[in-house]
Amino acid sequence: MRKEDLRIVFMGTPEFAVETLKALVENEYNVVAVVTQPDKAVGRHQTEVQPSEVKKFALEKGLPVLQPEKMKDPAFVEELRSYKANLQVVVAFRMLPEVVWDMPAYGTFNVHAALLPQYRGAAPINWAVINGETQTGVTTFFLDKEIDTGRIIMQKPFDIPDEADVEYVYDGLMHLGADICLETLEKIIAADGHPESIPQAELEGKFSRLYDAPKLFKNTCEINWERPCKRIYDFIRGLSPYPGAWTTLRDTNGKDTVLKIFKSECSGKGSNFAPGRIVVDNKDMYVTAKDGLLKIIELQLAGKKRMAARDFLNGIKNMTEYQCICSESSV
Repeated sequence: MRKEDLRIVFMGTPEFAVETLKALVENEYNVVAVVTQPDKAVGRHQTEVQPSEVKKFALEKGLPVLQPEKMKDPAFVEELRSYKANLQVVVAFRMLPEVVWDMPAYGTFNVHAALLPQYRGAAPINWAVINGETQTGVTTFFLDKEIDTGRIIMQKPFDIPDEADVEYVYDGLMHLGADICLETLEKIIAADGHPESIPQAELEGKFSRLYDAPKLFKNTCEINWERPCKRIYDFIRGLSPYPGAWTTLRDTNGKDTVLKIFKSECSGKGSNFAPGRIVVDNKDMYVTAKDGLLKIIELQLAGKKRMAARDFLNGIKNMTEYQCICSESSV
């Protein structure tokens, strides 16, 4: 098979997917159409409409863009079929029905930001950092009926430094995902459309435990101060800068305010206070965890800008009388 024989439909929505689409275009692959989410209403009054990052890039390059509300819509399915693609590439998109992923002759492969079968789900980058992993990676696999369970084509590892947050890992995997996509296409071409692939079950024995990577919600991001410092530290960097780990800050009058924490540090200092107690020592802010004090470095009070914890302390009197509250739903 020649490179020119491939007719590719690309599917993706966020910035993470743009890097792979850009690599396809710059390497002169024949992307016949792009499928992305419908434009979103944004702004305080939801009056502005914003296209996805993938749509913006596709339009800049003159690529046809499809934005179905429902992937099973017969009109969309027929329009998709009209592009006569023999391969589909998916990056950071929604779950596809069989009528879509099974359409091309050479199938549909996904670029997933984890080393499958580990971290199947919508937020693999966040959960890898939250769980304190020292390594993650990217995987290309053929889609099938169950989410993130198809036969694996290729994998590439990526190391996670202990101080790295999600932004660092996201950026690294975004570029690595583009690389693995190009290498996967080379394998597909060399194998006349049918490269070697292995069932994920053959890799499951490598892991002592398999973690899922479910979608993040507001309650998922609440800090549980009753956990050890290292677990909270990983939790905070696993959600930084977005969506942000948060806690409820209760003042001396019993008023509660949401406080986001973006950067912290395991201090190594012990404490006799119950979890959630704020401690100020030498102009530094700490919160007690199960096994000691977690140093807070960067934070954001609701309605305010992100700032250094030291600057935050300068604006508040008697900070030690405040408390970080753990709700029953915090994880």
